[in-house]
Amino acid sequence: MNVTDYKMMGVIFSNMHDDSMGDLTELRTVGSIPYGGRYRLIDFTLSNMVNSGITDVGVITKLNYQSLLDHLGAGRAWDLSRKRGGLVILPPFSRTVAGGAAGIYRGSIEALAGRLDYLRSVDARYVCLSDCDVITNLDFKDVLARHVETGADITVLYANMEMRPASRDLAALETGPDSRVLDVTLNPREGGSMKVYLNMVVLNRELLIKLVESCYTHGEYSFTQDVLQKRLRDFHICGYEVRDFCVRVSDMQSYFAANMALLNPEARAQLFPPERPVFTKVRDEVPAKYGLKAQVENSLVADGCVIDGRVENSVVGRGVRIGRGAVVKNSILMQGTIVGEGADLNYVVTDKNVVVRTGRALCGYTTIPVYLQKGFSV
Repeated sequence: MNVTDYKMMGVIFSNMHDDSMGDLTELRTVGSIPYGGRYRLIDFTLSNMVNSGITDVGVITKLNYQSLLDHLGAGRAWDLSRKRGGLVILPPFSRTVAGGAAGIYRGSIEALAGRLDYLRSVDARYVCLSDCDVITNLDFKDVLARHVETGADITVLYANMEMRPASRDLAALETGPDSRVLDVTLNPREGGSMKVYLNMVVLNRELLIKLVESCYTHGEYSFTQDVLQKRLRDFHICGYEVRDFCVRVSDMQSYFAANMALLNPEARAQLFPPERPVFTKVRDEVPAKYGLKAQVENSLVADGCVIDGRVENSVVGRGVRIGRGAVVKNSILMQGTIVGEGADLNYVVTDKNVVVRTGRALCGYTTIPVYLQKGFSV
């Protein structure tokens, strides 16, 4: 094979799990949920593709995608602002839904059916499909090499992780010694450590087009259920294990845990290796400013912050202000949050531009953090 035989394009679904994220996606997509103080969830998927040499990426939108458009722009931060190819934002409508009228797609197959023109227009032999709910750093070139080596029709990515019973929008895989997928279980009733499907797939572009056309004509709309599960015996489907840092954000509890995991230096080293940087929208902010009595311990503090209080085991986003005598522990403060003097926060998640007034005390728990909606004042 020559180099062109390995050319890969990418398709990212920005909203596929909005319903499971609660208030976090009331005004935004999953892809634009802030993470780690200065990133959005889509940054990791997009950066993985760019670092793997993928220069044609389509982002399929659905609902509440204004913040996503503002973040992505023309794709310049990821070197995808190009005259030919590059980043393409794809409209959120399927061709038809029940009754024959145009409408919002129900699953990835229906979303792709409405964008077959884009799939056919890109000169790439392979396609990488991915949602935005997984935070990891990987090289899709390695996945493609394994895909070619095994002669698989479809290669799915998975990671060994803990799954809560009856978790929503999750699938567990069973694989054989040769990595072939033997079974796919949707939302398993039993919890524990499982091979969790990461909603990342590599396959031949022509095969994908045929699958989408076949499923769509039969009223099928879910890639996991209608392709991986129903057609498991019809295709050679192999698994590829992601072994480095990998977390899946499926609800507020997992979102909180994913941010707290960044306080572990080993996790940060795996997620942000120098050879595969994570790109995001550049904001020209001044460095964080610390007052004379500020105390910061085991925390991530983004640029533009003014810290005059005490911060422990927390992730603090851009432009956050923490007043004198305020105590912030085990919390996630998103961009523009203002914490008044003497306030006390423990296990709290504040969305953008939240104001916590002077002397207020808020306390949650590691599995049930207190969440304050965007622009809320308390």
